[in-house]
Amino acid sequence: MGTPALIIIDVQLAANHPKWGPRNNPDAEAHIEMLLAAWRAAGAPVIHIQDYSSDPASPYHESQPTHAFPEATGPIAGETIIGKRTSSAFASSDLERHLRGIGLNTLVFCGVHTNKCVESTVRSASDLGFDACLVSDATWTVDMKLADGTVLPAEQVHQTSLATIAGSFAQVAGTAEVIRLLAR
Repeated sequence: MGTPALIIIDVQLAANHPKWGPRNNPDAEAHIEMLLAAWRAAGAPVIHIQDYSSDPASPYHESQPTHAFPEATGPIAGETIIGKRTSSAFASSDLERHLRGIGLNTLVFCGVHTNKCVESTVRSASDLGFDACLVSDATWTVDMKLADGTVLPAEQVHQTSLATIAGSFAQVAGTAEVIRLLAR
């Protein structure tokens, strides 16, 4: 199995921009901090995915101050930063080449938004033959409005995405379980 890489998707200041609306899992960042502490203590690889939206009005656009990483969950010296311009971090970056180049096949994912960039990246990882795990309490999403105006609460969207991923594309586990597995 080998040492897993922790891949943190789009956890930038933009992730909590009011534009997105109500979110679930307010403790997600604290769980990401716990994961980072465990990975750093183990000397295991950490990869930060940074969204480079092509829309200048997006909070994720590189011209916006919200494009930056939060201090608590941002990269430190020696950690890899990979930029992306699509929902899947594999589609518009050298993420796959980087992982293959350093011999990593086991990936642990967290970040934002569960049903968008996180799910897209996890599905791509599965399609490319990586062993993947999504940390359920270290990701979050926002309310989703359907075409008919119905609003799905963020927690429902989050749980539906986790259910879609579980088994078919990746293992789904909580922070405590993932940290215990890393310690083995």
